[in-house]
Amino acid sequence: MGNRSNDILSKPEWCFNRSVFKAVGFSDDDLSRPVIGIANSWNELVPGHANLRQIAEHVRKGIYRAGGAVAEFGVIGACDGTAQGHAGMHYILPSRDLIANDIEIMVEAHRLDGIVLLGSCDKIVPGMLMAAARLKIPAIFLAGGPMLGGVKFDGRKSDLTTMSEALGMLKSDKIDGQTYEQLEELCGPTCGSCAFYGTANTMCCMAEALGMSLPGAALVPAVYADRLRLAENTGKAIVALVTKEITADKVISYQSLENAIRVLMATGGSTNAVLHLSAIAAELGIEAETMMEAYDRLSQSTPQIAKVNPASQYDMEDFHQAGGIPKVMQEIKHLLHEECITVTGNTVKQNLADYKFKYPCNHNVISTLDKPFSIQKGLAILRGNLAPATAVTKPAAIDPAMHVFTGSAKVFDCEEAAEEAILSGKIATGDVVVIRYEGPKGGPGMREMYKAMKYIYGMGLAKKTALITDGRFSGTNNGCFVGHISPEAAEGGPLAAVENGDKITIDITKGLLHLHLADEEIKARLEKWQRPQPKFTHGYLGIYSKLASSAAKGAVMKL
Repeated sequence: MGNRSNDILSKPEWCFNRSVFKAVGFSDDDLSRPVIGIANSWNELVPGHANLRQIAEHVRKGIYRAGGAVAEFGVIGACDGTAQGHAGMHYILPSRDLIANDIEIMVEAHRLDGIVLLGSCDKIVPGMLMAAARLKIPAIFLAGGPMLGGVKFDGRKSDLTTMSEALGMLKSDKIDGQTYEQLEELCGPTCGSCAFYGTANTMCCMAEALGMSLPGAALVPAVYADRLRLAENTGKAIVALVTKEITADKVISYQSLENAIRVLMATGGSTNAVLHLSAIAAELGIEAETMMEAYDRLSQSTPQIAKVNPASQYDMEDFHQAGGIPKVMQEIKHLLHEECITVTGNTVKQNLADYKFKYPCNHNVISTLDKPFSIQKGLAILRGNLAPATAVTKPAAIDPAMHVFTGSAKVFDCEEAAEEAILSGKIATGDVVVIRYEGPKGGPGMREMYKAMKYIYGMGLAKKTALITDGRFSGTNNGCFVGHISPEAAEGGPLAAVENGDKITIDITKGLLHLHLADEEIKARLEKWQRPQPKFTHGYLGIYSKLASSAAKGAVMKL
């Protein structure tokens, strides 16, 4: 039996606790085994989580076969897609901390010996990994798998976000209403995390790159039978980790975080991964500036060798069949810390040597280190007088011709106002759309400017305008964009000083975000600035807006 559960289940002193377990059906045989929790974020609201009940059954099978007992419990999981563009999005990033806290409470209150974390989507995955790092018990993350792509539209297989791009096309008379309505039925044909390389799939890939998932587990589609076999093997693996006393903090380390950053850069993953990896690192006591330095440094020497939607026509099923994260890590293995231990009980080096690929190589999706798609950074950290504490952008999703852009500011103090202006034709070539007061505190919750970017794309302005914000973006966004601007406007950052018509330069080649004003003018404007009233003063968002840290520090809650 694992030591933790034995602490509260040994006879005769703890027979009361044993009776509580027996009241829900545990037997003496069960209580002689390590008690393994399954933190399951299954629900009927999120496509990426709709299959997790079935996944959990196969995890159970593996745990029992390996000699463990199972204690499953539920975890919240909200859908970024459903929450887009309205007040619900305020809750999405803050849910990450709630998820970590929820799992911590359940594991510690019941002294579980190990934990299997079942999730698939944007904030659920990092919340679970934060909990694993915090708890320092044996833990494995298992994703539900990505969705299959939809009907072909605009030159590639569609996905759920195609609807937002198509709305811009509908508004600009590029498609008709019948085409638009048919797309609604055909763009999301199965359950699973969205079929593009957004934050959900990026964070599942980060879990694998960290060594917290079994090799190949990130990208097997949700509807493949292999997903169920992975679930059973995950159940077996967690019992082995408990036996060997390999805890999550031995797997998640600064070195494995660097491996994840390498994979992030090599694949052109979501900018949100910067927030989430920093938050996971914070659980281990790793300073935010240390992580920012790592993103900056490693981006300089990690070419992009995988190109997936939104950077190409290929989706997550194509990425999986091309070899997925094991293939990417094999190609860049000389850049990795191969000695890092993983949830297999083996090192990264051993895992990569043993991995068996089931499909032929597809160099249109995953190239090689000597023939990369780009030597440019997959993600980039920007600094400048508009972002003294950093901002984040994604060169992999930006046309190279837009890597240096200067334009005139069109300023909006919330997401909705900007979206209305875009759809009504008030944004023109050469504009830099500025959306502020959407940061961790000001939003609160750092909403994604997903719809704004999709509307810009649909209106044909993706290569003619830029968008900057103290909010975030979806991993599926493309165009010229900069997010996570820190300090945020609500904290009196320079973004609060920008006025309509000001010239702004985004220079990814130099890592610069610059407002064309003298320092004295910026200072004078900020001296006249008044902090806005909080949008929420009660409930969870009232708490979050008071405690949220800067985006540059992972937007974690701090007293």
